[in-house]
Amino acid sequence: MTTATTAPGGGGGSTALGAFPHRPPRRPRHRWLAAVVVALLIAIPAGYLALSAYQSRDSGEDKARSASARALIYEWPSKVLRRIYDVPIPSGSAYVGYYETNTWDESTLYVEFRCSPSQLTAFLEELGTDRSQLVEDTVTIDRSSADVIGWRFDDPTRAFAGTVVQQSEQEPEVSVTVDLTREERPRVYVVSTTDP
Repeated sequence: MTTATTAPGGGGGSTALGAFPHRPPRRPRHRWLAAVVVALLIAIPAGYLALSAYQSRDSGEDKARSASARALIYEWPSKVLRRIYDVPIPSGSAYVGYYETNTWDESTLYVEFRCSPSQLTAFLEELGTDRSQLVEDTVTIDRSSADVIGWRFDDPTRAFAGTVVQQSEQEPEVSVTVDLTREERPRVYVVSTTDP
């Protein structure tokens, strides 16, 4: 008589070698891919934030440099500035430079340019005055205003003439000093002041 052998704790069935329950094959885990995705999700927004902060800082530094500048910017002021301050720079003028200051009490535009005698005449007429109003040996830009830019009007070898124009109380006061040492190519200095 043959007795069947049962596995300890078994339910009476026989267990043959290789008859273990079937397990599905293990999928390879792409941990490196997940790590790359996570890193990109973190790094890209962080990069944008860093770039934005850097650009913002540079912009702030540029504004600070502009605000602290005490030299003319050698380019034409915008049409808006020219209109606000009533400084109609003649077309064809050369060596055009400007500088603007703003305080609670007033705003001032400093302008310098070279032009021909006919352009000077046109400039003065557009301001509401004419060549006859230029007073010889007169500097209409005071020392404190000239010092802002570094203009010097105390050279006795140079021929200056000046006038001040204000067409109405609502319009800016425009001080014009012209260096007529080279009559064929006068240099014009303008300080226009307006209430904000």
